[in-house]
Amino acid sequence: MENVNSAVETLIQGSNTLFILMGAVMVFAMHAGFAFLEVGTVRRKNQVNALVKIITDFGVSAIVYFFVGYWIAYDVTFMRDAATLAQGNGYELVKFFFLMTFAAAIPAIVSGGIAERARFWPILAASALTVGVAYPIMEGIVWNGNYGFQSWLESTFGAAFHDFAGSVVVHGFGGWIALVAVALLGVRNGRYRNGRLVAFPPSNIPFLALGAWILCIGWFGFNVMSAQTLDGISGLVAVNTLMAMAGGIVAALVLGRNDPGFIHNGPLAGLVAVCAGSDVMHPAGALVVGAVAGAIFVYAFTLIQNRWKLDDVLGVWPLHGICGAWGGIAAGIFGSEALGGLGGVSFMSQLVGTLVGISIALISGLIIYGALKQFVGLRLDDEQEYNGADLSIHKIESTSDN
Repeated sequence: MENVNSAVETLIQGSNTLFILMGAVMVFAMHAGFAFLEVGTVRRKNQVNALVKIITDFGVSAIVYFFVGYWIAYDVTFMRDAATLAQGNGYELVKFFFLMTFAAAIPAIVSGGIAERARFWPILAASALTVGVAYPIMEGIVWNGNYGFQSWLESTFGAAFHDFAGSVVVHGFGGWIALVAVALLGVRNGRYRNGRLVAFPPSNIPFLALGAWILCIGWFGFNVMSAQTLDGISGLVAVNTLMAMAGGIVAALVLGRNDPGFIHNGPLAGLVAVCAGSDVMHPAGALVVGAVAGAIFVYAFTLIQNRWKLDDVLGVWPLHGICGAWGGIAAGIFGSEALGGLGGVSFMSQLVGTLVGISIALISGLIIYGALKQFVGLRLDDEQEYNGADLSIHKIESTSDN
């Protein structure tokens, strides 16, 4: 009987390890989506820089999160012998891999907002500080109960802050940090003339679309695999992810007047918003959440570009910051039993938790990017920006004329 129990336990451990490893690989693949979304949106002279930023940010993120970030968030270090690390089929190591891909999404989000005029090494340093210190503080507060914030919300409002897959913890955090970085960098040269917006059209719509498709596919790993074990997997999460994506597409199609940029970002807006409550909403509620997010993106992107003159190249603040905040609040609305959800959420906890997440992101962004701007500078000079980041930084163009 002991042998049978041992075999079953080994099978469960192995299955859980494989499950979360598949999720980690799917979210890892999403970084190709971030890359191609940016490559397709920026001008041709900045395409190489977009590709290089995403992959180098990922490499640096993996290292700093392994040695520092994961320890801050979960009080776990991996400076142990290999035999200890291999226990349970190495589940704890693969869990780190999975959560690291979430952490690495923060610099990938910021990258799209600050494209075409940012220096390379200072931004890489900002990515390291964000993933190694700032993001783990937020992650640990929400997902590990650090500093007693979740306990306080539960005792005060009856439920902790619910963010199943990171509408606020990941996307909102990245989007609001990006807002600070974009504001500190300033607008691209030539973007506004006599107070009017000058169009910088996307360089490659097929690449933009490819990036959106890769992100949409990987998002099912982002959301469903957030259960982290096979016994926690939920088909409800998968269907809610699908419905929110569809709602975002349709809303962006209608309100964006057939613009391909809006249409391909619409599903991403819906997916950002549904992350928080994807495990507690009714699919009809997820559809509404996604549609509202798609509308928010179209309206907010147009507003910040035309009226506020905030040069957020890919619209990452509306997409991840504002839609992420909407997702955190929406979980407290559509996750309630009154609207067909599973309950166990509090609207006030969702509101307070979202506002705290935004505050931590803004403060972190001001400290990190503000200090780097003050001491080393964040922006390319005018000649470098005119020539493009590809030639100015990497000494090569994306395509050859030969």
